[in-house]
Amino acid sequence: MAQALAKSDYHGTEHAAPKPIELLPRPTSRTGLVSWLTTVDHKKIGLMYAAFACIFFLIGGLEALLIRTQLIVPNNRFISAQFYNELFTMHGTTMIFLAVMPLNSAFFNLLIPLQIGARDVAFPRLNTFSLWTFVAGAIILNVGWLSYVFPETFTFGLPDAGWFGYAPLTSKVFTPDASTDLWILGLQILGLSSIVASLNFIVTIINLRAPGLTMMRLPVFTWMTLITSFLLVLALPAIAIALVEVMFDRHFGTNFFEASNGGQPILWQHLFWVFGHPEVYILILPPMGYVSEILPTFARKPLFGYPIIVFSGAAIGFIGFGVWSHHMFTTGMGTVATAAFSIATMAIAVPTGVKIFNWIGTLWGGQIMTRTPMMFALGFIWMFMLGGFSGIMHSAAPADAQQQDSYFVIAHFHYVLIGGATFALLAAIHFWFPKFFGRLVPEFWGKLSFWIIFIGFNTTFFPMHFLGLNGMPRRTWTYDANMGWNEANFIATCGAYLLGVGIFTYFAVLIYTYFKGEKAGNDPWDGRTLEWSIPSPPPEYNFKAIPTVHARDAFWYEKHHKEEIAKEQAEHMQAESAHGGIHMPDQSWYPLFASIGLLVGALAFAFGQIPLAIGGGIVLFLSCYLWALEGPGGYHIHLDEKGNETISRH
Repeated sequence: MAQALAKSDYHGTEHAAPKPIELLPRPTSRTGLVSWLTTVDHKKIGLMYAAFACIFFLIGGLEALLIRTQLIVPNNRFISAQFYNELFTMHGTTMIFLAVMPLNSAFFNLLIPLQIGARDVAFPRLNTFSLWTFVAGAIILNVGWLSYVFPETFTFGLPDAGWFGYAPLTSKVFTPDASTDLWILGLQILGLSSIVASLNFIVTIINLRAPGLTMMRLPVFTWMTLITSFLLVLALPAIAIALVEVMFDRHFGTNFFEASNGGQPILWQHLFWVFGHPEVYILILPPMGYVSEILPTFARKPLFGYPIIVFSGAAIGFIGFGVWSHHMFTTGMGTVATAAFSIATMAIAVPTGVKIFNWIGTLWGGQIMTRTPMMFALGFIWMFMLGGFSGIMHSAAPADAQQQDSYFVIAHFHYVLIGGATFALLAAIHFWFPKFFGRLVPEFWGKLSFWIIFIGFNTTFFPMHFLGLNGMPRRTWTYDANMGWNEANFIATCGAYLLGVGIFTYFAVLIYTYFKGEKAGNDPWDGRTLEWSIPSPPPEYNFKAIPTVHARDAFWYEKHHKEEIAKEQAEHMQAESAHGGIHMPDQSWYPLFASIGLLVGALAFAFGQIPLAIGGGIVLFLSCYLWALEGPGGYHIHLDEKGNETISRH
């Protein structure tokens, strides 16, 4: 083995044969906090993304319950009008940028290398940096909560201009304190995290696929991840530019959006929605991928119309860049622009409908098993369809003029983003939980949580359609008793409490299962894709041998060609051993330090502490410089026929 290691280093140059050094314990298996802070393992990174996202999901849910409690009866004074403005701003920002997006990122990290037969992502340390940069952005967005814990020390409060940040609400005149600056900088840093991660996954999917895994054999979830990554790379620069312009208006006297000095507030709307509408599909395309993996598994048949589903996902991403102004039908764009965006909005319903018909075709004639993930997936289809129907109504400009900024719009996008994205995410958590924790969630409690969530969700948001049609505006702090909105608001708030009970039940069952659940095998669902072919939880190196893919449903093929696959795996293991074994990268502190420098610099800039901001920038620069000097590094794992491991370094 030493001779094999002596042949070449990572760059292919000859060198003397050192004696392999056995490492005890294995570097990436060190227990404790350090192993999590410095890890480059995509699975650990995915689990941390999931943990942070679930925490913020619960925080966003509590913010929503406070909003609904304020609206349960007319003329309520449960919370102040100012705190209400802060709540709906933070609720929208939290649920979109700190809950749904990072929860999707968690599954990108957990699943993509496994589904394409890779050891890890293309740039493991960059992946770690994207995680800690996300955490830095999340902290900056939530710093304002300190003003409620320590009101005498922190006086700047939470952002209150809405998650959409329309001008002139973000100007110094309306929000003179640092709350809007924190919102701007937090979103900028979150955008940096998303772009870094997206580029990483684009390279990973294109370059690290297993032999035989052609693009048209990729799992649909992998395809949706690839399309979503391109959407992020193309859409985020628009809001990044807009946020920089707001910051310049606030601090350097420019007039991008300052109407009194010749600026154009409507420019913000265009820049924001050029990002904001692709963002809807950034949130919903990964859930479409989850559902496309779950339905065939529990229908016991291949996905119907695979190529059509893939190309319809690409079409959604493409057309999604041409519909942003349907959010602006009431701004006076003119008849030509209004007609063009109306047609484009109607057109984007076509590829979405194609996906739904293909999912129905997958179920048709299948041997359907109504396990909990399947129920959440079916709930996604039905709720997302209802949200889509009301979305088609918005594409007609005359109807949208009546519904604009009313509770009807709130009902619409919650049916899309909770009934759609969240139901699919809950299905995905339930579906892949046994793979990463080795335990099965009890069916009774899983199905009970589904029905509580399903009933609570519809009780909350369906009455809002009628509230909107009866004239209740969005972002209303309170209302008079004679407006005719009393009963629907009371029902919606009761439904919100029930929905909260369902979400609490869901996560409580997951925590119980983690400690006490029934142990699951490697393949509890009779899965189709490669992640089900490896142990649960997966080892750090994922695959003993990089698999060769022979069919679209790769693992179903392996189950029926065991001898052929076993022979290939033995050959691949032998070849990998001859080239030094399984290479694993070392852990690193520098991505974390770089993110800390970014956090300190941004916070200092928001509060005008320029020397400290420069210090944060220096920490960021030095961390990146030392990170670049680390070199490839790493160690090798050698597996014998029985699966025993030997660890060695050059």
